[in-house]
Amino acid sequence: MRFGVIFFIFTLFWIMLVSKIYQISIKSNYYYEHLAQMNIERKYFIKPVRGEILDKNGKLLAVNDIGFSIKLAPGLSKHRNEKYEATLKYMMQTFPDMNETKLTKILRHNRRELGKRLLYVTKRYADINQTKLLKRYITPKLEKVMNSIVKEFPHLDRDKLFLKYISKNSVYNHRFIPIVDFIIYDEMIGAYPKLSINKLLKIESETKRMYPAGSLATHIVGYVGRSNKKQNEKDRKENAIEQKDNGEKIGVVETVGVVGKTGLEKEYNKVLQGQLGYRMVKVSATNKEVAEIKKKLPLEDQNLILNIDLGLQKRINELFVGQAGVAIVMNVNGDILAGVSYPSYDPNLFVGGISGKDWKALITDFNHPFTNKMIAGGYPPGSGIKMGMALAFANAGTSLDQSEYCKGYITMGKSKHKFRCWSKYGHGQVTLRKAIRESCDVYFYNKSLKTGINAMSRGLHKLGFGEKTGVDLPHESKGVIPNKAWKMKRFKQPWYRGETVISAIGQGYNLVTPMQVARYTAFLATEKLPTPHFVHKIVDKIVEPEYKTFEVNHKYLNTIRLGMHDVCNHPRGTARRTMSHLPIVVAGKTGTSQVVSIPQGEKKRMHESQLDYYSRSHAWLTTYAPFDKPQYVVTILVEHGGHGGSTAGPIAAEIYKWMANEGYFGEKFKGKIRLKKILTEEEKKKLENKLKKKKKRRH
Repeated sequence: MRFGVIFFIFTLFWIMLVSKIYQISIKSNYYYEHLAQMNIERKYFIKPVRGEILDKNGKLLAVNDIGFSIKLAPGLSKHRNEKYEATLKYMMQTFPDMNETKLTKILRHNRRELGKRLLYVTKRYADINQTKLLKRYITPKLEKVMNSIVKEFPHLDRDKLFLKYISKNSVYNHRFIPIVDFIIYDEMIGAYPKLSINKLLKIESETKRMYPAGSLATHIVGYVGRSNKKQNEKDRKENAIEQKDNGEKIGVVETVGVVGKTGLEKEYNKVLQGQLGYRMVKVSATNKEVAEIKKKLPLEDQNLILNIDLGLQKRINELFVGQAGVAIVMNVNGDILAGVSYPSYDPNLFVGGISGKDWKALITDFNHPFTNKMIAGGYPPGSGIKMGMALAFANAGTSLDQSEYCKGYITMGKSKHKFRCWSKYGHGQVTLRKAIRESCDVYFYNKSLKTGINAMSRGLHKLGFGEKTGVDLPHESKGVIPNKAWKMKRFKQPWYRGETVISAIGQGYNLVTPMQVARYTAFLATEKLPTPHFVHKIVDKIVEPEYKTFEVNHKYLNTIRLGMHDVCNHPRGTARRTMSHLPIVVAGKTGTSQVVSIPQGEKKRMHESQLDYYSRSHAWLTTYAPFDKPQYVVTILVEHGGHGGSTAGPIAAEIYKWMANEGYFGEKFKGKIRLKKILTEEEKKKLENKLKKKKKRRH
């Protein structure tokens, strides 16, 4: 027994001794070898140049401006190891009026790093004298090199540069610290010979995103901005390929410092940003490069070519001056030729960080320039939904062969509540074609009561409403196409028959996006429901059209098409005045979506122009052309524009004229169409003032 215990202890001792020898001589060797390698080798990452975005004709929508960045050598500031108690003592001596308790709480947030501590203080005390605050930490060497930079570029804020440097000058950092992100090429050329001789400075080539089209295509292209910690971590987790010296993965976003924030810049950020390259170099004990060991070029210049015609974008923006709304021009296969959400904003404001003044102006504008109304704006579709409703009725088994009599309103049961048609005199006997042509509400009221809301909802979902279109932009809204279950879940209330009636004419809870309406119009024209897309080519890959198809009653669809033809060409059509004199034959449907309800006691409806602007109805017009061989869809929404035919109609007509003049409908019309001169906002105001003066003279 005793021998067994001694043998066990002896064996255990030798096992521990051998394992320790292994640990010291072999395993630790890998660690110290790697550590030694890190001391003599440096890995410098090469930023990829972000891909450009071009329109269908090669015009630049997003490009990279060439310039330079400036970096400073580490270790030039004092007191890098300073504890927060010492910082607190210094600040209380320098700024005796400060609240010590409050300041203590602020400094404790960043106990370990002086730089972050000071940065946080300047954010919490925006009016603090930064020169006095930073004086303690600035060495003569740092001051001298900073003065040389500010002398060449007087527009730079000296105190901000000091703060930026000190905030990143950690004791653990041995790499050059970026202090100036971008200096344009022309400004740097004269200063380069003077600055480049200073060994404490490093000047590197840099690019900055620029949007030559300004506000013309902002809601499509989007913009890039400075990345935050969350975006850096997400990119590192999902896309990182390269590794740092210590083995940690590193992403493109955190290295470059910018990321796509909205639009195609965000949707295709992974493609546009490319992949990092690197240089592996051998360094001396004084951190000087001795030799280049390895070099990998970055994957860059990953371009996007769009279906967008910038000329058409510009024309539509001009047509919308003084109004707010949306215009979408789409090939029936889903290629989007133009998409305007008006008013817009200049994306160049966001590239280097937007000012507080500009940001406030954007978010307080009642016309919501920051919202992409093409895909995120939810609007009642009004009468533009009636063709889809008719197909939903037919799909549910409701006969559309039987006409309905319109006397200007309907009532239900014993209720005296009138559900009125837009025409107080009524339309008489109404067939499906006439109901589309003259937009009779009573026809759809009666058919809806025979069909029911659940069947109507199913039919509209089939046509792409109440779901995302799949367009290649982020933050798309589904909209709302209600049914009984939706209302019970949303409001904990049952569905009423009166709600079915108003849903049939695109009012009530119905909300759609202009992109959904454009897509649905393409289906009415071709019997194919396309996936809309702005991008034509991703690097070398063509984006092929995608469609959904399903069974539909061809007899009724053909009747609906004839009704849409009549809307634009028949003497009683609701868009005839603006759409019947075009070089090509257009089919379409107007819509008026109410913003406020009309009181039951109001016998004579107030004209839209008499209402307050934000109480006026939205004006819709969705069309396709040519009627016999559909090629293009044009969908217009004018916010608070009143009636579709009179407000949206002139915009759609001018778009078709421009397209015909540019050869979209063949050589027959190219260069032969007379286009309307569009006045700018300033010219409109001058003309109005001139007319006012003339009126005064007459009186």
